[in-house]
Amino acid sequence: MKSHSIPQTINRIRKIVLHETGQDLSSDALRKIETELVSTDVNKPFEENSDFQSREVTILLADLRGFTAIASDLSAATVIQMLNPVLIHMSEIIFRNGGTIDKFMGDAIMVLFGAPTKREGDITRAMVCAVEMQNKMQELNEEHRTQNLPELYMGIGINTGEVLAGVLGSDVYSEYTVIGDEVNLAFRIEAFSLRGQVLISENTYKRCAEFVEVSEPMTFHVKGKSQTVNVREVLAIPTKGLRVPGQEIRRSHRVKVHLPFSYQLIRSGIVLPEVFHGIMHDIGYHGVLVELAARQVPMAELKLSFELPHVAFLAENIYGRVVNQKMWYGRTLTGIEFTSVPALVNTKIRLFVQLLAF
Repeated sequence: MKSHSIPQTINRIRKIVLHETGQDLSSDALRKIETELVSTDVNKPFEENSDFQSREVTILLADLRGFTAIASDLSAATVIQMLNPVLIHMSEIIFRNGGTIDKFMGDAIMVLFGAPTKREGDITRAMVCAVEMQNKMQELNEEHRTQNLPELYMGIGINTGEVLAGVLGSDVYSEYTVIGDEVNLAFRIEAFSLRGQVLISENTYKRCAEFVEVSEPMTFHVKGKSQTVNVREVLAIPTKGLRVPGQEIRRSHRVKVHLPFSYQLIRSGIVLPEVFHGIMHDIGYHGVLVELAARQVPMAELKLSFELPHVAFLAENIYGRVVNQKMWYGRTLTGIEFTSVPALVNTKIRLFVQLLAF
């Protein structure tokens, strides 16, 4: 995919001349080749129209929820200890299912099915890949609990559609990639996914409807789209005996409380310094219903801290995402799903809920 570098090209020319004539090129000849035949186009980008082709591709985006903010509280060694196994295991699952890793973006992975090589069953293999990835994340979290490390959760978004695929760049640097509106939509769908979820577009669902078990369609407003888009959550792949564990992960007892708590907003992975205060109205193993100081946009990320009475514990460094909002007697109540909870804090929250629930 990538053209030869200048030194490689010149060496090939020298070998050909030497083989044919028995003599090496003079220094003047080498200089002339470099300046007149090779260097003229070194920084010229690849022509889009000649290298890029339109093709149907399934794009899988996977991202660790709240990892950037979580990592800010940990040492570099601990971050690597947590992140490296995730990327290694995810890569193994992707390759086993015939996917191509387009790029790593920090704690996120972009995967292609159908490019650069189109294979039979690209879409169904993408479904299997996503569900296996979520099951592996559950296994890794079990290990994290034994190592007293924060649990990590992955959100996955998948879209299928026509894209432009080809080599982008120049001789200095180039890479194979895909571009287009369908890629952008895959990113938007991934952004809507909660921890442990696999969300797919309507285009993807239509091509594998008989293969997967899904939820009813959910409607979202997507930036850059004049119309809403329908998204479905993958629940299981019956013929493969696979089920997404996310449904069970997010289920728990919920208890009514009236607890003060503090929170900070997170923007672009950075925890902002200003501290706000709110009231918590109920709590479960994996989320809370709260009254915030100000209304937040859907999917906004927060860092929470609150005292747990009965267990005499300060729960800190809890990361969450706004998943819904509703009116209650003229006040706005916000549902927050935890995206990361330290192991000890997780244990104390469960104990607190159990004490009130039973």
